[in-house]
Amino acid sequence: MRLLDARVSGLDESGLALTARALSGATDTRCVSRSYCFPLALVAWHAAPVGIDIERITPFDNAFAESIRTPTERATVTPAEDEDRHVCSLWSSKEALAKALGNALQYDPRRLESPIAWPNGRSDPWRATTLAAAPGYVAWLCWRRCD
Repeated sequence: MRLLDARVSGLDESGLALTARALSGATDTRCVSRSYCFPLALVAWHAAPVGIDIERITPFDNAFAESIRTPTERATVTPAEDEDRHVCSLWSSKEALAKALGNALQYDPRRLESPIAWPNGRSDPWRATTLAAAPGYVAWLCWRRCD
């Protein structure tokens, strides 16, 4: 996995995307995932399906939060001071998982349980972890275990 920071590289948004695409094409690994949240980008490679996502933590309204939560996730209580981080992390984890599962657009976030609740980041054969990308951001990596 690699974090790209356009501020360090002096890249604009287009340059960041081109660099991430070039980086993902510079490997013989078949499974690659990219995510952009300018000025940052993440690229992940793995021998089996992989998904990655990075998001900036912003205030979320209740309508958005409800539109991405499963019934189980709605029942989970989150401290009010962490609500925006939690909603952002839910979204990011689901995006990473949906990318790893195949086509992220095929998955309804209201029906896809977040890896946040997986014991030890595992749901065989899947693995997930949160990443320390940068202050003010959340990022998730999901991958299928290689056997």
